[in-house]
Amino acid sequence: MTEILSDEAVAFVADLNRRFRPRRNELLQARAARRAEIAAGANLGFLAETADIRAAEWSAPPAPADLRDRRVEITGPTERKMTINALNSGAKVWLADLEDANTPHWSNVVDGQRNLYDAIRRTISLETDAKTYELNGGPYPTIVMRPRGWHLDERHLPVDGEPAVGALVDFGLYFFHNAKELLERGSGPYFYLPKMESHKEAALWNDVFTHAQERLGIPVGTIRATVLIETIPAAFEMEEILHALRPHISGLNAGRWDYLFSIIKYFRDNPRMILPDRAAVTMTAPFMRAYTELLVSTCHRRGAFAMGGMAAFIPSRRDPQVNEVALAKVREDKEREAGDGFDGSWVAHPDLVPVCQEIFDRVLGDKSNQLAKLRPDVAVEAADLLDVAALGAKVTEAGLRNNVNVGLQYLEAWLRGNGAVAIHNLMEDAATAEISRSQIWQWIHNGVKLPDGTPITAELVARIEDEELEKIREAVGEGGRFEDARKLFERVALADDFADFLTTAAYDSID
Repeated sequence: MTEILSDEAVAFVADLNRRFRPRRNELLQARAARRAEIAAGANLGFLAETADIRAAEWSAPPAPADLRDRRVEITGPTERKMTINALNSGAKVWLADLEDANTPHWSNVVDGQRNLYDAIRRTISLETDAKTYELNGGPYPTIVMRPRGWHLDERHLPVDGEPAVGALVDFGLYFFHNAKELLERGSGPYFYLPKMESHKEAALWNDVFTHAQERLGIPVGTIRATVLIETIPAAFEMEEILHALRPHISGLNAGRWDYLFSIIKYFRDNPRMILPDRAAVTMTAPFMRAYTELLVSTCHRRGAFAMGGMAAFIPSRRDPQVNEVALAKVREDKEREAGDGFDGSWVAHPDLVPVCQEIFDRVLGDKSNQLAKLRPDVAVEAADLLDVAALGAKVTEAGLRNNVNVGLQYLEAWLRGNGAVAIHNLMEDAATAEISRSQIWQWIHNGVKLPDGTPITAELVARIEDEELEKIREAVGEGGRFEDARKLFERVALADDFADFLTTAAYDSID
């Protein structure tokens, strides 16, 4: 704790907050204003005021050597055992997640930084009663760290009497302790940037990067960032986001789960934008195809990497039939991404690394990426990104029950400090839990009915909660924080007002 929170490191974080927190606050207010305009009937589309950026000729800087081949990226929290397993996984990149797969318990925040510090220096190991975990000799993945989004505060490290910005805490501590060490080891400080809604938010990150590098005497442009396009407004500003982050940009990622949550959140009061059961919304849905194909064509036009989405399946060591079906879906998903021109993709479990790598190996051949695949055939209009109604699927009782079950189980684990939870052979994190709870809110407030005509109401959800909690307790036993989880679930799924993020609503319930 003392080393990570040294006086010098905390002073660096405080400086970042004093300089950039006011602008962060203004941008969050701008988010709310824009959402209110959409709710009042304004159209969401490509920006007229930035047409010159989209029309101009410019490109991203060439990637550093250890970021040119990203064919398989493993994601996961920075818990110590998972850090070691990720480094030993054989993936090309490890997304070291301080965001959706990590709960912002203060101990997790600080321990995650300590684990990253040790991982970079190759000194990390772990002794448990059952096993010793240690590094296997490599080669190891390139580390790309994901800080929290702009919306989250950090009350445990106040600056001038106010909570710090969680993103600046995560970035600042990691950059301060590791940037020079990474450079000496032939790598660099690389980041995944989540939850942004506009190119102005990307420009703020660019200014943070520039200041941080100048402050520590590191050449500007050393930092490289990959931006998750995981909000519906950002889908209309992909080129502008790439442009705003020059000279630090590396690429964009199709953050599919948060993207679906964002569509629900942004159009939650629009009955023409109702999403059906989560399981029915696959990447072959026309509006999702438009989103991913636009991302590939945009990135490659500008010489930036296009990264595919998460394969959330967790292999079962007890049920080969479950594995067979799920692995077929993973293969289909990764083959589609590789065929579309993505430069690599995400998996949530080490056992899926060989599957993803095999598929991209076959498409890439002796190349490191697909930057040369420009996709001039792609022509996406604003209406294509918003054509949710074309899906034509239904909301079913099974889908409603699954949302309740996953929401309760995930929030209970989250409150105990676990942000990445295996539920029904899927790795659930905050993004997928957001879908579960926000769909229920959307269905209730838009008068959605089940196929038999039963309206989805708060009373129906409460009855299903009783039934699903009984099943959960039969499976896992008594104990845990399920009563707290239920209260939190009802706060974010059943209240009249819509909580923008369940993590902000839950933050006061943790240490």
